[in-house]
Amino acid sequence: MAKYVGVKYAVAVNSGTTALHLALLTLGIGKGDEVILPASTIASCYFAIWYTGAKAVPVDVDPETFTINPSLIKKHLTPKTKAIMAVHLFGHPCDMDAINRIAKKHKLCVVEDAAEAHGATYKKQRTGSLGDISCFSFYANKIVSCGEGGMVLTNNQDIYIKAASLANLNHTPEKRFVHAGVGYRYAMTNMQAGLALASFEEIKHSLSYKRQMAKTYQKILGKIPGIILPVEKKWAKNVYWMYAVRIDESKFGYSRDVLMKILQQEYGIQTRTFFYPPKVAFKPMKLYQREQFPVAEKIGSDGLYLPSGLGNTVEDFEFVAKTIKKVHDQQAK
Repeated sequence: MAKYVGVKYAVAVNSGTTALHLALLTLGIGKGDEVILPASTIASCYFAIWYTGAKAVPVDVDPETFTINPSLIKKHLTPKTKAIMAVHLFGHPCDMDAINRIAKKHKLCVVEDAAEAHGATYKKQRTGSLGDISCFSFYANKIVSCGEGGMVLTNNQDIYIKAASLANLNHTPEKRFVHAGVGYRYAMTNMQAGLALASFEEIKHSLSYKRQMAKTYQKILGKIPGIILPVEKKWAKNVYWMYAVRIDESKFGYSRDVLMKILQQEYGIQTRTFFYPPKVAFKPMKLYQREQFPVAEKIGSDGLYLPSGLGNTVEDFEFVAKTIKKVHDQQAK
């Protein structure tokens, strides 16, 4: 995996969430620190920050790529900011040059969350090689999968040694069962590793199939009013981990939620919403209730992703897209 991504070192772990936690620990993130992250992402990113005792500081996202908006990062910086977490959401890379410029200027670390972007590229450089440390997930729905698993990658030997030790109970190099500090049981099992290796052997085919899926959806959905399709910036290669679309109710005729209900109840097609903004995702915890993230809130209310699995057939994708067109055409009459 390190060779494929283009970095020197990798540590296999048991999940993408533990990979994120481990990455932050190796960078020395702890109580009193702040980590900037996108306002639209899976809760694992927040949890990993909170596990260290640090504060998660959300920043609104780009309305086209759904990744963190670099132009908004500056106003969230404080003397306590120690890192920026760049999440390559749904398979599209972040604008890493802009993020790295900010990090360099303010002496911050950059953590890449490439869990959803195996094989994606930013200016022909693979995601996972663009920050100080990166994290992957091999969860069941990922492009490379072993059911559950993850990985931490870096070019920094000291970070690698620390990550490898922390993931395996933090034994001292000199003597096993004598511990340099608190350690974790984050190691990947041999069974997970075997499955991941088998999946990794198929990555070229899997990436090609994902792009075939995107072309199939785009060909049909691109003709339907009110369907906002995912983008691919000139500087990026989107691997379309999930085919994520937005529904403009005023043009499509139905809201996102109504469309999802019709697809499920009448046609047996499962879909899933985008990640919710912090005020919704963490409402039971009473967090971020007074903060505004207009783009994250908008895409959280009108975004959904369609069946995108490697186990789906092209016929499945065509059926989903044609059904959405059918739903639109019926209500338009």
